[in-house]
This record gives sequence, C-alpha cells and structure tokens, in this order.
Amino acid sequence: MADPRGDARNDADMAVSVAAPDPKNVQELTTYVTVLLQQMQERFQTMSDQIISRIDEMGTRIDDLERNIADLMTQAGPEETDK
Repeated sequence: MADPRGDARNDADMAVSVAAPDPKNVQELTTYVTVLLQQMQERFQTMSDQIISRIDEMGTRIDDLERNIADLMTQAGPEETDK
C-alpha cells in the first residue's frame, strides 16, 4: 500500500503558480482569474480522481475480505446450532 503522505503536498506545492496580479486593466485581471480557476479545477479533478481510485481499491479489498471469510467458513465446516 502506498504511503498516504506520499500523495500529500505541502503548502508551497499547492501555491498558485501564477504571479501575483498587478492588473493594468480589466483584461489582465480576467486572464489572471481565468488561469487561477483553471488551476483550481485541475487540482480538484486530480484530487477527485485520487479519491475515486482509493474508493475502488477499498471496494476490491472488501471483496477479497468477503471471499476469504467465505473460504474460512467453508473450511470450518457446518456449524451446529444449539437448540
């Protein structure tokens, strides 16, 4: 299993790579905001993909666990019930 901290990024890595705005006009501000929103969307998509991947992995593990439990119950044989 991968180290969950390996996927974590520190604050410097998550910092926006766009230079601090000093917009001279509305067009520059619009461009800055557009780039910023695109970066946020990309990060959100990356995090969403990672979450879905981990959920799928957990589902596979649960399926394996259920199979292993069923195998163990089969190997143990029928359990007699006390009445």
